[in-house]
Formats: sequence, structure tokens, C-alpha cells
Amino acid sequence: MEINYNNIHVIGFDADDTLWVNETYFRDAEVAFGKLLSPYETLNKIDQELFKAHMRNLPLYGYGIKGFVLSMVETAIELSNNNVSAKTIHAILDIGKDMLEKPIELLDGVENVLKELSKKYKLILATKGDLLDQERKLEKSGLLDYFHHIEVLSDKKEANYSRLLNHLEIKPSQFLMIGNSLKSDILPLVNLKAHAIHVPFHTTWIHEQVAENETNGKAYKTVKSLNELLELLE
Repeated sequence: MEINYNNIHVIGFDADDTLWVNETYFRDAEVAFGKLLSPYETLNKIDQELFKAHMRNLPLYGYGIKGFVLSMVETAIELSNNNVSAKTIHAILDIGKDMLEKPIELLDGVENVLKELSKKYKLILATKGDLLDQERKLEKSGLLDYFHHIEVLSDKKEANYSRLLNHLEIKPSQFLMIGNSLKSDILPLVNLKAHAIHVPFHTTWIHEQVAENETNGKAYKTVKSLNELLELLE
């Protein structure tokens, strides 16, 4: 499908797993949590119950590490039938602190792509998650100066993007979103008649996965890495 990007004025970038590594740390945390709770349940059951708790708590805590840690604590209490030790709770908190203190690992070509695109386009960051954590990661990434605007969204649905575009006075036809999640970064923008380019990460959170029929007929491109953007948008 041929897509014309000549009318693009503003490019939005997702942050986690588009600019830097993130999901890998959640998977590692789940493994560590499973080992802590192994005296009480099988690893498969622990994974299932943690995911259920996380989904149940999203409306309360939102996206991000802190809400994930609270869901781990809740799962530990439930699976242990209220017998989990203070030592184990402390170990769960340490898992969360370790996640928050991870170094920022930029994905291949990120800084060069932002540097080149910022010469021609206005760049914004549109991410979801915990505000303090996302601000910390952006500051540590060294990428802050490339962005005209930073937006940490509570969610990434059509209504969230529509409000953002209206606030920035950007027409959907003038906006291009770059991200790794079809559910959060691509389909909502396509449905708004904006542009979107999918840059898959090697692992995707189950909550962000979509069925093949949800993408049928949708006008977006998929590239293997951010480096391909320079040729697409030249």
C-alpha cells in the first residue's frame, strides 16, 4: 500500500520499546517474582494471577512500574492466603526499585534518526506510564532537546490522541506517529485519519497484542528499525 508523507508537519514518537528498552525489564521482573512465590504456586499460575491483578488495577494505578509492583504485592498476598512474609514483600519492592533504576538503553539508530528528522519536522514525545518515571527516563536518555513537546498520556486511545492533536493545533493529516505497539501507537491514529509507522520490538506485552483481523485494511507501514524512517521521509 502506497502512503504519501508529503503533508507531514509533526512526528510523534512513543518512548518505551520504541526509543529505549523497557518491556524486557518487566519480563525479567516476572521471572524474579515467580521464583519468590514458587513455594505457594506453579510458575504458570503465578504469571496468570499477576496478569489478572495488573489488568484489574490498571484503572486505579494506570500504566507503569509502580502500579505493576502494587499488583505483585497484591498477588503475593492472595496466592499465599495472607501468609507471605515481610521479607518477601521487601524483596518484591526491591524488584520494583531495580526496575526504576535500570540504565537507559537506546535502541539502534535512535539519536541519529531524531537528529535528522528534527531538522525538517517538529517532533513530540507521546508516551504512557508513570509521569515521574517517564520524565526520569527521558532526562537520562539525553534525547530531551530533540522534542518540541512531551506528553505523558494516561492511555493511548483515539480520544487521548484527539485531545492531544487539538491541543497542539495539528490536523490528523499532518501528523505521523511512530511506535512499537499496534494497539496503542498505530491503530488509534489510523482510525483518526492520521499517519502511523509500526516499528516492532522483539517482545510485546500481552495487553498490547492485537488480532490479525484488527489490522486488515488499515493504512500503515511497518519497518524493521527506526533507521528506515530516514529513507521513507526524505
